Amino acid sequence: MTKFCLTVTCATSRGIVAAIATFLAGKDCNITDSSQYDDVDTDQFFMRVSFTAPDGVRKEDLEAQFVTIANPFAMNFAFHDESVKMKVVIMVSRFGHCLNDLLYRVRIGALPVEVVAVISNHMDYQKVVVNSDIPFHCIRVTPQNKPEAEAAIMKVVEESEGELIILARYMQILSDEMCQKMSGRIINIHHSFLPSFKGANPYKQAYARGVKLIGATSHYVTADLDEGPIIEQDVVRITHAQNPEDFVNLGRDVESQALARAVHAHANHRVFLNGNKTVVFSASPGSYSSERMG
Repeated sequence: MTKFCLTVTCATSRGIVAAIATFLAGKDCNITDSSQYDDVDTDQFFMRVSFTAPDGVRKEDLEAQFVTIANPFAMNFAFHDESVKMKVVIMVSRFGHCLNDLLYRVRIGALPVEVVAVISNHMDYQKVVVNSDIPFHCIRVTPQNKPEAEAAIMKVVEESEGELIILARYMQILSDEMCQKMSGRIINIHHSFLPSFKGANPYKQAYARGVKLIGATSHYVTADLDEGPIIEQDVVRITHAQNPEDFVNLGRDVESQALARAVHAHANHRVFLNGNKTVVFSASPGSYSSERMG
């Protein structure tokens, strides 16, 4: 049996679920997990269905045959072979906690992605990346060479066939053109102190104000800096006893976890753009399983 998932977005209408279930049953497919959401505010319907199909059934054939079901509902849909890992490009600067966490999760099989390249504007993590048998590209960025640097970045993404860019604390602002070209395919992570504590040393600013929660936000990148549709957020509680260095270390852990969960959701096709928001379905049974623990 081959495992697939189907993702569907369309205007709300009666009969969508029945039409999808009837189609899959007619192809001798067995639904193993299903999630749906009807947004009454946007009048949009979202659905993700995991299913198994008999050996020999091809994704391309399912897509071609499903058109007759999709057209009456004006569906945007896609079939995904769950055995095929999404190709991702990680970008990082000088903070390596998110990069190291992602590489570890990939190594043990906890993230269904293939890291096809790591891009940095510094050399700090070249050895870490190369030791993981992943191509490393150092592309320096200055105010003078930014267009050329971004063109070089996109060349790496295209030549490596990257489907998703992960900004693992990459401390450069991407151009509007790149954000638009890769819309819905760039995920960023940052602390959740915005807009209260802007600029340098946000954790020290938070400490000075006696903040009791430290959080992180992972979101899709848009031309509006740090304001893209949110995928995942998390917090950790702190007390008066922690010092500014504790804030930084606790924030580092929360950032790593929130980013990993956002990437996991996107790679499993659980995230749907819904205007300025997202619909994020729960993980299917077994999707967090790791191949090994080391």
